[in-house]
Amino acid sequence: MPIKWILHWQPNAGHTVNSQILAEVSQCVESINGVKEGKWKATLSFYRPVLKEQANPSEFPRDFLGISLPEQPNKYYLVLRGQRLVLEADSTIQTIMEKLQSYKTRVALNFEGFQYQLGDFQLRVGKVVSIQSESLRGIVMEMEYRPISSWEKSHKIMGEFFDIWQEALSKRSLAGHFVHMEPNFGEFGLSGQYTLQHTAVQYATIMLQMIATAQSVRN
Repeated sequence: MPIKWILHWQPNAGHTVNSQILAEVSQCVESINGVKEGKWKATLSFYRPVLKEQANPSEFPRDFLGISLPEQPNKYYLVLRGQRLVLEADSTIQTIMEKLQSYKTRVALNFEGFQYQLGDFQLRVGKVVSIQSESLRGIVMEMEYRPISSWEKSHKIMGEFFDIWQEALSKRSLAGHFVHMEPNFGEFGLSGQYTLQHTAVQYATIMLQMIATAQSVRN
């Protein structure tokens, strides 16, 4: 499947994300001839165990992330950080978990926006909002290159396109920039051929970074 980088917006010190930045980013994609194709949406949930009194905490994953991706709406991806596992399950597992009540959703976020076509690249720009409150938590961008599915082989062309994108965006003098955090896929047993499990790990990395940032701001 096509290679994909998932970027998140890092505000400058003393600044926060806002809807105006999201609008500017979308306009920038169109200014470099990106053609709007439609909407997209991914959903992430951060789960913690609901431990019964007699339960041994060491028998349960301390936490994990569940991810629903638009490419495979009938699948659900589970990222277990402590065990370094990423699993693909049927989407009905969400209903099963609700009925079992062994894990509870602590944070749930929607990643949603518009997708654009730009030659062999597909770009998705979206806001990150809390499902409970609809408050803006962040901005993400998916950068997909369709001709290549090898993570290693794609680095040069993805890096070059990312540089072009950053240069175009810098002309708008926004208070921040996009960051690409590359997870160690090998730790999760993933090969160099790109899959949706790679996408799930990237989203999990971004979500955990956002949670950590929010906690540091509160502290």
